[in-house]
Amino acid sequence: MTTTVTVGVLALQGAFHEHIKLLETVVLLEKVYEFTWNFIEVRTPDELSRCDALIIPGGESTTMSLVAARSGLLEPLRDFVKVYRRPTWGTCAGLILLSESANRTKQGGQDLIGGLDVRVSRNYFGRQTESFEAALDLPFLALPSSGDDESKNSYRGIFIRAPVVEKVLPASEGEQAGEAAKEDTVVAPSRTPRDELAKKMLAMPVEVMATLPGRKSKTIQKLSQTSGNDEAENIIAVRQGNVFGTSFHPELTGDARIHAWWLEEVKTFIRSRRTLALKS
Repeated sequence: MTTTVTVGVLALQGAFHEHIKLLETVVLLEKVYEFTWNFIEVRTPDELSRCDALIIPGGESTTMSLVAARSGLLEPLRDFVKVYRRPTWGTCAGLILLSESANRTKQGGQDLIGGLDVRVSRNYFGRQTESFEAALDLPFLALPSSGDDESKNSYRGIFIRAPVVEKVLPASEGEQAGEAAKEDTVVAPSRTPRDELAKKMLAMPVEVMATLPGRKSKTIQKLSQTSGNDEAENIIAVRQGNVFGTSFHPELTGDARIHAWWLEEVKTFIRSRRTLALKS
């Protein structure tokens, strides 16, 4: 007997269609049919309520939050991620929305969903014209062996007005009060997880899943020239329990490896939820 799992992709703005195409590619290659997958575009609270997991795509985070608020979807999104703690992945703008704190943001200019105890720096690498690609080392992926072509051992990261994780914050069930006091910083409102599994996911520390060495924003470059500090690695992927965020755009690559990895993470959570239900 198979379990039906519905994965939604927030479709208010951004590259939602590209995510769905890669998810469908992963499922076509599956050899064990423990799960039946449905992939849907999410624009309403009713569509969100049908989902077991969610992707928030790249795009423009301010626009997404404004449209979500006006369509009555912002609060259900916060409940989905922070009360029910269902598996969620945000790419670029999605990472910003899932962060508990975002700087370079005027108060009232950006609503956050939250779910990842991190502070992000928006548009860290600069404007659209300063977008770039980089070969990424992603240890969490099952990459080819080192004996193969080196280009196949890496993942093509596409960075478009990308954020970075500026700071990993301590896990907190409440609002990140210390962040709220900072200038030009917004924080996500707190929510109470509904059950023990959700609390467990929320209490987990943030894991750094990938970094990008050797790049800095122009503002940081100017500061480092005067201080003499070496360039530090930028955090570009993080996970906290079953909430995952990437600075870059896997949906624009045609490479389904991260989507395949993430669906395995969704399976793990569904199994845990099923086991918990059997015990209760």
